Amino acid sequence: MNIKYYFRKKYISTIIETERERYIFFFRNSYKDNFKHAQFTRRTFPRWSIISGYYAMHDITKLLLAQQFNIKVDFKVHNTTITLMSLLVKDNWLQRQIKQGYKEFLTLANDLEEAHAQRTKTQYYTGSSFSKEQATKKAEQFLNEIVILYLKKVSQLLKSHDNTTN
Repeated sequence: MNIKYYFRKKYISTIIETERERYIFFFRNSYKDNFKHAQFTRRTFPRWSIISGYYAMHDITKLLLAQQFNIKVDFKVHNTTITLMSLLVKDNWLQRQIKQGYKEFLTLANDLEEAHAQRTKTQYYTGSSFSKEQATKKAEQFLNEIVILYLKKVSQLLKSHDNTTN
């Protein structure tokens, strides 16, 4: 599949010029808010830290797509965003990181779906100090090894784009 497929299927669209500044402003702030939340909750609520960390990655990616390619993701946003990274940004490391972030997010989403279906599983961890410690370690590792590095690299791409357009 190529980029035209996603336009034709209406998964993506071109950002209307009158919306562009507001759209970019939103994602520029949203990814930062999500990252701050991920850092703030990593010890007390590690599953929310992972979710917020992934959303920071997702939002900065949508910022990159908007700023560099004037693309707005409209449908199947998570999968479409990841696929667009593969099609438009030829950086294997970035592609692997966003996929890993999404995988972590899906694991938590699947846990939530299971809990909803079974009404038995109510938390990501059981509440024991060992389980909470393991979840906290996972959140710390996710933030340090995936989220922070991804945000730095995409930020560099955004800055280099700003320098070439100014």
